[in-house]
Amino acid sequence: MTPPLSERVRSTSRSSIRHMFDLANDEARRGRDLVRLEIGEPDFDTPAHIVDAATEAARAGHTHYTPNAGLPELREAISRTSMHGSRGRVDAGPDFDPEREIVVTTGGMEALHLAALAIADPGTEILCPTPTWPNYLTQARLAGATPVEVPLDPDDGFALDADRVAGAISAATAAVVLCTPSNPTGRVYDEAAVRRVIEAAVSHDAYVIADEVYGGLTYDEPYRPVASLADAPEHVLTVGSFSKTYAMTGWRVGWLAGPERVVEQVTKIREATTASTASVSQHAAIAALTGPHEPIDEMAAAFGKRREYVVERIEGIDGLSAPSPEGAFYAFLDVRDWEKSSLAIAETLLADYGVVVAPGGGFGDAGEGFCRLSFANGLDRIEEGFDRIERAVAEKAFGPVG
Repeated sequence: MTPPLSERVRSTSRSSIRHMFDLANDEARRGRDLVRLEIGEPDFDTPAHIVDAATEAARAGHTHYTPNAGLPELREAISRTSMHGSRGRVDAGPDFDPEREIVVTTGGMEALHLAALAIADPGTEILCPTPTWPNYLTQARLAGATPVEVPLDPDDGFALDADRVAGAISAATAAVVLCTPSNPTGRVYDEAAVRRVIEAAVSHDAYVIADEVYGGLTYDEPYRPVASLADAPEHVLTVGSFSKTYAMTGWRVGWLAGPERVVEQVTKIREATTASTASVSQHAAIAALTGPHEPIDEMAAAFGKRREYVVERIEGIDGLSAPSPEGAFYAFLDVRDWEKSSLAIAETLLADYGVVVAPGGGFGDAGEGFCRLSFANGLDRIEEGFDRIERAVAEKAFGPVG
């Protein structure tokens, strides 16, 4: 007889993003020329001054355990630099105490997971306006909580519907997760709507988990941290990451900032899980925040040009549309008029046209009928990808359009 697996593990499944990633890797190993637009990973190398700082730290012997909450110098830099006036943000963030209200994590992903573990119990709920990054739903289940999808209106461009979200909050709600700028839609949530959601969460003694890993990548307006919009910032848990803005996905450095009572518990959990983020990576992160910003601005400018190109190409293809990306590096393609499911469309694009996107159904039920396209790739590859998509549409590869 085979020993059982835990219910919390059996209740989860792998994301469709990784499904497409794995399929594409199999095809790439066979030598196919693929345009990879499924993963949200900058195609840039980490800026040289950041790599140099890590090399120097390693050679200087900074290769040992650090405090569970992270190097004090990094927490200070996060409090001073990332929350106040970094690219894409205004100087209006809350004053987090680096000693008691910030913990450095192994990527923003760990920060989100530990936040769920610290505040959710079986019988509680974690609300997620959808479509949204699927890991929130998985992390809720792993914490023993029930994930609750709150679908946003596709005909309103998936704008944050504060009344709908507030109406779903109840005494069972442990937290509402707000990802802004949004993965997968690229929307930046309206500040008044965010305030309304925070107020509703506070009235039910719940938290708002603000995933702001794309906060440094906005295109129209500077980004304001969610906690800066709250009358009760102690109800907001802010998650940040170096992965996207600084092209540091493989370094695995993020952070959680919020009230001491939560950060203390998150730090305690880390003692029994990852212990601490890699020391060399933390020194690299310090350099990212305190070093020259020109390379970061150049990457952001490149994403801005790609976004303009993506918007133009979408407008030029009959039967294709998407909410205009206001931040991050995603376009959420509307394919509701096509006969196939979003997964079947993504698999057809890969199999027959060699372009890889992520099916929208993997971002919650509200995402079905859409496909996420990442423009975190070179402009030449994005152009080639759209040429192939345009050909697929012209050939009615997914059934009739319109």
